[in-house]
Amino acid sequence: MKSRFGIVATLGFTQTLAWASTYYLPAILAVPIARQLGLSPSWIYAGLSLGLGVSAFLGPALGRMIDRYGGRRVICGSNIAFTIGLLMLGACAGPKTLLLAWLVLGVAMAAGLYEPAFAALARLYGHDSRGAITGVTLIAGFASTIGWPTSALLEHKLGWRGTCFAWAILHGLIGLPLNAWCLNQKLNPLPSERFTPAGELADHKKSTDRSMRILAFMFAASGVVSIGMATNLPRLFAVIGASPAAGIAAASLMGPAQVVARILEYSARRRVNPLLSAKVASALHPVAAVVVTLAGAPAASLFAVIHGAGNGMLTIVRGTLPLAIFGPAGYGARIGQLSAPARIGQALAPFAIGLSIDAIGAATLLISAGLSLVAFSSLFLLALPPPRA
Repeated sequence: MKSRFGIVATLGFTQTLAWASTYYLPAILAVPIARQLGLSPSWIYAGLSLGLGVSAFLGPALGRMIDRYGGRRVICGSNIAFTIGLLMLGACAGPKTLLLAWLVLGVAMAAGLYEPAFAALARLYGHDSRGAITGVTLIAGFASTIGWPTSALLEHKLGWRGTCFAWAILHGLIGLPLNAWCLNQKLNPLPSERFTPAGELADHKKSTDRSMRILAFMFAASGVVSIGMATNLPRLFAVIGASPAAGIAAASLMGPAQVVARILEYSARRRVNPLLSAKVASALHPVAAVVVTLAGAPAASLFAVIHGAGNGMLTIVRGTLPLAIFGPAGYGARIGQLSAPARIGQALAPFAIGLSIDAIGAATLLISAGLSLVAFSSLFLLALPPPRA
């Protein structure tokens, strides 16, 4: 029997590899790829958006597969798809082959990013998955910190094609064996169905559907803000008066703030329920927006810390709140359905927030804070079930 610590640490490492080699890759390779292929860098970001759209479409089906068989098949399959997609990206010769590579990487992201990992942990540990989910996000929170300099170093030494090939090799030779090892576990038995009168069953389904719609909206709204800010933060700081160097330095604080917030959430997990964590996380971006609006550029670092803390907690909440409300039965399918609108929003967010910054500057914070406040308000329409005996 493998220890829980070993499984969480291994899955956290392979999640770091998955995020670093796809989601965070365009920030380093967009310009050199575009330069050599004679394209605009926006083509590379369009490829990422296409991949996120594919992952939104496939998420529910892959979640149902994890519910039935556990996460080993799906997540190991993601390593194969990551390997193929990255090899295709490294070999692409124009826009068609570029987008085709991102289609394959979209399949890989659907099977290999956070939501499938959360569903795999729910099948292993059932109701007792919150600590494991938090542990994985805590480790994978360093994906950008590790991925960006690694990709930059590889690009400097090997070129952008060699960088893609190197990440592909890491998935095939390290990611795949590690996921196969750590997920080769006996699954936690799901709760058995009990007899429920027809009237109660209809009421329960109506309540579940309502909660699903609320959660899907909340995850989509908060996802637009978190991804839109993450990809445009230095530009936002520039329009409020920060120098380029100061803006980049301030934005770099977001990653450590996410990790610290996740450590605090992990420490308080037995005393603070996921719904309260979600409310706190959703409220932090509007607080950060008020601070930087009142204080201007000198408060850019404080904005990055407050916003980053909320973003770090929201990543955990996306896994733990559906588990707390609905339980582990059918968790994979549910989290796949909940993630679909969020992935679509994330695909559009970098472009939409960037366009808003170009058009209205710092007033973009009114839009982002408004979305966060609506997401925050929607959480008051949810309730956790009574504590289990």
